[in-house]
Amino acid sequence: MGISVIVAGGGSGGVSGGASSIGASGGSCCDMSMKCWCRWRWEQQNHYSRFLSPFSSGFIFFLGCFVLYGSIGMFCLWLAFNKSYIHPGCGTGAELSCFGCQEDNEGSWSIGVFYGDSPFSLKPIEAFNVWRNESSAWPVANPIVTCASVSEANFPSNFVADPFLYVQGNTLFLFYETKNSITMQGDIGVARSIDKGASWQQLGIALDEDWHLSYPYVFEYLGQIYMMPESSQKGDLRLYRAIDFPLQWTLEKILIKKPLVDCFIINHNGGYWLFGSDHSGFRAKKNGQLEIWYSNSPLAPWKPHKKNPIHNVDKSMGARNGGRPFVHDGNLYRVGQDCGETYGRRVRIFKVEVLTRDDYKEVEIPLGFEEPKKGRNAWNGARYHHLDVQHLNSGEWIAVMDGDHVPSGDPAWRFILGCASIAAVAAIVVLLGVLLGAVKFIIPLTWCSHYSGKRSDISFVWERSTNFSSKLRKFCSRLNRAPLSLRGKIRPNTWTGRMVLAFLFVVGIALMCSGVKYIYGGNRAEAAYPQNGYYSQFTLLTMTYDARLWNLKLYVRHYSKCSSVKEIVVVWNKGVPPKISELESKVPVRIRVEEWNSLNNRFKEDSFINTRAVLELDDDIMMSCDDIERGFNVWRQHPDRIVGFYPRLISGSPLKYRPEKYARSHKGYNMILTGAAFIDAKLASERYWGEGAKAGRELVDKFFNCEDVLLNYLYANASSSKTVEYVRPAWAIDTSKFSGAAISRNTQEHYRIRSNCLTQFSDMYGSLGGRKWEFDGRKDGWDL
Repeated sequence: MGISVIVAGGGSGGVSGGASSIGASGGSCCDMSMKCWCRWRWEQQNHYSRFLSPFSSGFIFFLGCFVLYGSIGMFCLWLAFNKSYIHPGCGTGAELSCFGCQEDNEGSWSIGVFYGDSPFSLKPIEAFNVWRNESSAWPVANPIVTCASVSEANFPSNFVADPFLYVQGNTLFLFYETKNSITMQGDIGVARSIDKGASWQQLGIALDEDWHLSYPYVFEYLGQIYMMPESSQKGDLRLYRAIDFPLQWTLEKILIKKPLVDCFIINHNGGYWLFGSDHSGFRAKKNGQLEIWYSNSPLAPWKPHKKNPIHNVDKSMGARNGGRPFVHDGNLYRVGQDCGETYGRRVRIFKVEVLTRDDYKEVEIPLGFEEPKKGRNAWNGARYHHLDVQHLNSGEWIAVMDGDHVPSGDPAWRFILGCASIAAVAAIVVLLGVLLGAVKFIIPLTWCSHYSGKRSDISFVWERSTNFSSKLRKFCSRLNRAPLSLRGKIRPNTWTGRMVLAFLFVVGIALMCSGVKYIYGGNRAEAAYPQNGYYSQFTLLTMTYDARLWNLKLYVRHYSKCSSVKEIVVVWNKGVPPKISELESKVPVRIRVEEWNSLNNRFKEDSFINTRAVLELDDDIMMSCDDIERGFNVWRQHPDRIVGFYPRLISGSPLKYRPEKYARSHKGYNMILTGAAFIDAKLASERYWGEGAKAGRELVDKFFNCEDVLLNYLYANASSSKTVEYVRPAWAIDTSKFSGAAISRNTQEHYRIRSNCLTQFSDMYGSLGGRKWEFDGRKDGWDL
């Protein structure tokens, strides 16, 4: 047929034309596809070049959004960043301490001490009012050993866990796992206490191998002291003997050549029993498997129990050991871990009913331990997974337990959530750009039409089997139509469009703040600060009356979550007091009803307060728990002073009461308002209710004002050195402004009365005008 067409065309021209025709037809597979591809690539590059150009509207829009949202993120970071504990040893020659307490994906475990009449009535050390005046802990509070206390002893540690006690007379030795901040492996540390666990001296590292060590089970056998740490990473179970207790140990023997986890040995019914877990076995459930071995001696060969594994259940059932077993009233009890919600979520106790070479039975019983209520603000608020109980010669029971305020893997989850939040912000920026018309390009709008020329059999089969190119063209076509459709429905120049844009912008701000806080803002805990390696607690006291009940409810709900608050005392001056059940609190609340309405009641002696520190805080002041904890830490350094958050400068002639702005403009202060201040309860009460302060108290009753001013004068009158200390809060809100229930609504009249008080108190106790202290940036909250 081709020939006949050529003939019909006639001559060479016909042949030439036919060849050209054939060439066009036969070469279309290459030429047309190449032209289409080249045009698509050119247009795509042209779109990208226009978009990425520094002068394009899209580039300027994205750059502006990046700067804006970045600035918002930095501002959120400045407001919400969780200040980490700064080791005192840093920069003083003890450089190793600076490496400690790094954020660790395994957690931030620490160790606490508990007492009780039995293993089932354990209460934390702070419940027993153990006082140590020489350490500024009044009373001592858990945790008693942390990564900070170990790091300050020049053994940098990320966390401490798995505590075991060894009792020698009146001396307690504490063996524990410490994760080395440099090698990132577990070592066995040891500390000593001679006051029943109120204070601990760090002795050093008892055992350090080339592999991870934990769970240092220490026991005595035939006059020798042995340690059987978990060393599953090495692949066997090893027994060490003390050659110079407690710091020098030698390998006695390898007991079992299996990677056993968290093992203990107990002498029961004339034989020795070894409990442990082998998670490496076929079908073994991690943290849910338990095995038993038996022997005539801890040093003799061990034989497996006939029913091994005794347990192979869900990890929440407590099969994995969680500490030393104990005997109480003739019964044997095993401690197990509940790892259901997160690793080491809680401790569970099991009563062993049958333990023979042929059978084993146990039943769970309640521990009687009160669950922490303050969440991440409590040192063990998220989990506690190890318990060692010992019966002292005095008849008292003592226990050590580890705890953590964050779940396992918390840093990794925060990073993932933070990145997801920031990615969502980027998507919102793109959407805003599309709606505003700044972003006109997502993908090339011209897409090569479906090629209909000749194709190879392979490409034809691939395209038909996957239908990929067809689906891709449809998806891109819809995607390219989406901006036009959106802009058609949401017009930026209408009220609806502006509301949508504003909503998206606000959502972007929230996501940016969330993302920055998740990545850089810490674990959201407002935990306590240690002083000289120890923690303590204080009583929170406020004075109010019936018209301010809503303030009180908000106040109690918020501050009861603060880590170091032990009790809240409400001084009720007027009206019918509320029921305790009406107040939502994480700590005990006590309402002290007064016979007459007087501001002097604020500093009245209260024999039921069992902490040295009292935070006098008005019920209409709201600030963060972290600010409260910083103030408490400063007071513990200066317990003879009034340490608070509202400074005043009393100066001039005649004396005039002025706001904080005046003190800042004159770069100094000499008074701290006790509406938000830490004081020594006993010391303040003795000074305020002494005979020399009688005239001042009468003036307070006369004006119904100035009780805080009077206390400042009494402190200054009793000492020639500095008597006040200022700590700047990150933020503070006066909630009375929202209710109209403020005690002093008329500011000018309030200041006039106080100016009068200044004059009269100066005549009684001497002027404050000669005193002035500059603001300290470290205590202002900027450098801490």
